[in-house]
Formats: sequence, C-alpha cells, structure tokens
Amino acid sequence: MLAVALPNAQVDLIESVGRKCDFIQRAIEAGGIANARVINARSEDLAAREGREAYAAVTARAVGRLSTLAELASPLLEDGGVLVAWKGKRDPEEEAQLGRAAERLAMRPEEIRHVGPYAGSEHRHLHLIRKIGSTPDDLPRRPGMAKKRPRGDH
Repeated sequence: MLAVALPNAQVDLIESVGRKCDFIQRAIEAGGIANARVINARSEDLAAREGREAYAAVTARAVGRLSTLAELASPLLEDGGVLVAWKGKRDPEEEAQLGRAAERLAMRPEEIRHVGPYAGSEHRHLHLIRKIGSTPDDLPRRPGMAKKRPRGDH
C-alpha cells in the first residue's frame, strides 16, 4: 500500500462498494496506518464535489481502459498531477484510443514503464499520464458514462 511506503503523504482510497470499504478500513486499522482513509464514493461523484482537482496523484489497477482511467482521473487531479495506471500487456489500440481522447480530457500520456521481470509481472506496465491544465467543464460525466462511452473511441 502506498500509504505505508509514503508515510508523509495522505492517501485516500476511493471505493464505491461499501463491503470493500469495510474490509479496507479494517486493514488500515489493523495495520495502524494513520495516513490512509477510505472514501466510499464513485470517483465521478467525489470529483463533482470536494475531490475536484484536489489530488497530486491518482493510481488505478485493473479498473478499465486507459481512456476511461484518464477521464475518471482528470477531474480529481490538480494541474500537473499524474495518473499512474497499472496495466497488463500493452495494447496498441487501447493506447491509440487514449491518444485520441487525451487532449479533450486535459491529459497527456507521458511514459510507459515495464514492471518485469519479477514473478507474475513479466507483462505488466505502468502508464504515466499527466494532467495538463484545468479540468474540462464537461467532466466528470454521469457515473458509468466513461466506461459505457469512452472518449477517443473514434
């Protein structure tokens, strides 16, 4: 967990499923992790309120396509903030879709780092995507829309 690795940082763990939040909260308490808190909300709802442009970094793992992750992260990130997306094997079409959507999301793909050769991670990559300006007025969209109709599809 990042909160353990970065004890001077405040880490918010955003999760929309209540039972998962309960488990995460118990793990935080059992581990005595003082700099982490669970927020039971959809990222779109949080970004429309107190979470708008409030974060220097957003991380995501196994949540969706890169363009969807960039759309969900953009309204949460401050200008210059970064999305770090943990993904599996590289997908040229997924990366192209992000490229087509990036400008509309005020995001810029910056770097792709290979995670391997560690056991179980030989095809894993970290995608670093930088926020480049203010959040567009049309973000966040309604919950679920980023996944249902991703930007950059065509």
